[in-house]
Amino acid sequence: MHRFVLLFGFVLLTSCARLPPTAAPPSPTLAPTFTPTAQPTETTTERNIALPDPASADWKEVLSGFTRPLALTNAGDDRVFVVEQRGFIWAVDWYQDKPQVFLDIRDRVNDRANEQGLLGLAFHPAFNENGRFFVNYSGVNGETIIAEYHADANHSVGKSESERVLLRIDQPYANHNGGALAFGPDGYLYIATGDGGSGGDPHGNGQRLDTLLGKVLRIDVDTDASYAIPQDNPFADSGGQPEIWLYGLRNPWRIAFDRMTGDFFIGDVGQSQWEEINFLPADSTGAINYGWNLREGAHDYSGGDAEALIDPIAEYDHSLGCSVTGGVVVRDPSLLTWQGVYLYGDYCSGRVWGLIRDESDSWLSAPLFKVAGTISSFGEDHAGRVYLVDHNGAILRLEPVP
Repeated sequence: MHRFVLLFGFVLLTSCARLPPTAAPPSPTLAPTFTPTAQPTETTTERNIALPDPASADWKEVLSGFTRPLALTNAGDDRVFVVEQRGFIWAVDWYQDKPQVFLDIRDRVNDRANEQGLLGLAFHPAFNENGRFFVNYSGVNGETIIAEYHADANHSVGKSESERVLLRIDQPYANHNGGALAFGPDGYLYIATGDGGSGGDPHGNGQRLDTLLGKVLRIDVDTDASYAIPQDNPFADSGGQPEIWLYGLRNPWRIAFDRMTGDFFIGDVGQSQWEEINFLPADSTGAINYGWNLREGAHDYSGGDAEALIDPIAEYDHSLGCSVTGGVVVRDPSLLTWQGVYLYGDYCSGRVWGLIRDESDSWLSAPLFKVAGTISSFGEDHAGRVYLVDHNGAILRLEPVP
């Protein structure tokens, strides 16, 4: 019997009516002992060929009190931004007493089902000049909405009334919404979408090129229109939906670019046995097929021609967890022996793995940590510090051990 993966492990609420929010909730709190860490000047460009000693770093709680946080990112300044599933974004300035409300769109976010809600946030690379940012959320009917917003003149608060919807994608079921957003080194916006839900991909969306479900999309938001199709998208002229960059995905939960190399990583949630990490080198021209639902991980699922399918660079079975959470590549200059290590985790077990390429171009992966709580995301600040998001409400930072 196939497992119908629910990414988040709390009770599905379908009969509770949501009232429009009337006030901001209490602010989360900074950990009382946390102060911003001075940035070391020493760095290295030498590539690691082995995973670091996990005893050389540890996770420290630096924020708490959030309600179902799902993501953490930065806008190119000293702040970090924490996304709550219910439709709230908090701005954290370490030199202020408490986080500040950046955006409240609870009035339009549908978070009634486990995998719905405000799922992704990405700031325009020139946010500090233009104040533009983008979100991915579930609309009133469960559809995926990609929308652009603008911040105020000081870039301190997002203006909810500035919404401009770029994309609406119908979702046949309430699960497998993907949700991650990221700007690539090329300046284009990348959008991760799930296969539409249920279990086993009953509509075959992962392999279909006439739907935006089960994909990574790539669009140009620097245009007078809502968006444009980059001319080098693989299906820009024909053969599939022009927004498609990558396909064959089930429920890509968190995507990330290596800020140094431009390489791209995807954590894709499995069906009944295998969780996987997929990889795209920076020089790829797209049109990569990662195999779902012909395969789950590197293993046959529904069967079919596997000749052109790309295997994951890492996978683990359900004896070690239940739902992969894609991570980030460590580029924190205070963690010299960790440079180039991609960290990813499991939502249920709290395990955190490290993944790196060795000198023979083989991928090495090993569990490095086990944290309490449920890992819903990883993120970076502008300086490269790495954070872990606990869906129960806490934010942890990876710090060197003296």
